[in-house]
Amino acid sequence: MSVQSIRPQLTEQDIERLMRGETPEQRASVAHRVCRRIALDVLSDREKAFAEEIMAILADDAADLVRRTLAVTLRNSPILPREIALKLARDIEAVAIPVLQDSPVFTDEDLIELVLAVTAAKQAAIANRDSLSITLTEVISEHGAVEAVRVMSRNEGAEYSDKAYDDTLRRFGQDEVVQAGLIKRDFIPTHIAEKMVSLVSGQMFDMLVNKHELPAQMAIDLAGSARERATIDLVEQAGRTQDLARFVSQLNLNGRLGHSLIMRALCCGQMPFVEHALAELSGVGHQRVWLMIHDAGPLGLQAVFDRAGLPRKMLPAFRAAVNVFHETSHDGGPNDRARFRARMIERVLTQFQAIPKDDLEYLLDKLDYYSAMADSDKEESEFDAA
Repeated sequence: MSVQSIRPQLTEQDIERLMRGETPEQRASVAHRVCRRIALDVLSDREKAFAEEIMAILADDAADLVRRTLAVTLRNSPILPREIALKLARDIEAVAIPVLQDSPVFTDEDLIELVLAVTAAKQAAIANRDSLSITLTEVISEHGAVEAVRVMSRNEGAEYSDKAYDDTLRRFGQDEVVQAGLIKRDFIPTHIAEKMVSLVSGQMFDMLVNKHELPAQMAIDLAGSARERATIDLVEQAGRTQDLARFVSQLNLNGRLGHSLIMRALCCGQMPFVEHALAELSGVGHQRVWLMIHDAGPLGLQAVFDRAGLPRKMLPAFRAAVNVFHETSHDGGPNDRARFRARMIERVLTQFQAIPKDDLEYLLDKLDYYSAMADSDKEESEFDAA
């Protein structure tokens, strides 16, 4: 790009305004057009050098509006020189935040130095980048302002180490925004979820124990305590655990693998838990139990049901729920697990009316829970599309 190659798009007057425009608005308007060309064109080495001269002039402009135009227009461009990006990063927040959040030209070392030197709002912009290395996450966790740690806790692109989790909880473990951000992450390590149990309460506690795996014994202990009898959900915990056979075995050893729990799990579509529960109670291997439930006809289900010692009066409801499971499918969309479980419960409630009162109340509560999850996901999708 040269002055001559710009001229088919810009007039001599435009060039003059870019360098010496009478008002910031005039210079910003031309700056936007020039930066768009710089961002979109394939440039030779000579053209890149000329473009860098233009960007340096814009970065030195006395008007905030012009410098912000440069920052916003080239926030995602790899052609923005690193030195100019660093200069913009140290500018006022309105200029700095776009490049801090999106510019690909910064190194990890640059971002770490900036975190240690800039304002809370700028730290938050860095914390909101599409991806954060473990090292950068640790620095923000240890040194960042609460605004930055809050943003980072919600950022699925941030790679958390144990140190980052520990520093976050040590410094801001009582902050409900940080708690919610961590709990809503797709995954947090089991030992971190265990630490958070003592920090959160109310809806945060419910969300933690329903969304993330807790150690099997802790889940059992919480379920047996007066404080959490109504909130801890062993069915949900079963769906989260990475070692389902061990979890089921511990439930059985603690006398909590009752027929009501198994039936509730089945009605919620937690079929792997049901299979392992029947295997545990019957003493039959999991693979054979799977065949007896899914591929051996009604007599196979009845046989493993009886061998597990479950009440025969439950068999019709159990069989109906298994049939509903086979007839219901995931839709493949975001959060389809919640919609699948809501459909499972709806159909079970429709097809089988003689459900014990406690189990009925439980299933109705879970129907509300899964429906709310599905509706929330739908609203977020519609909002994003809008």
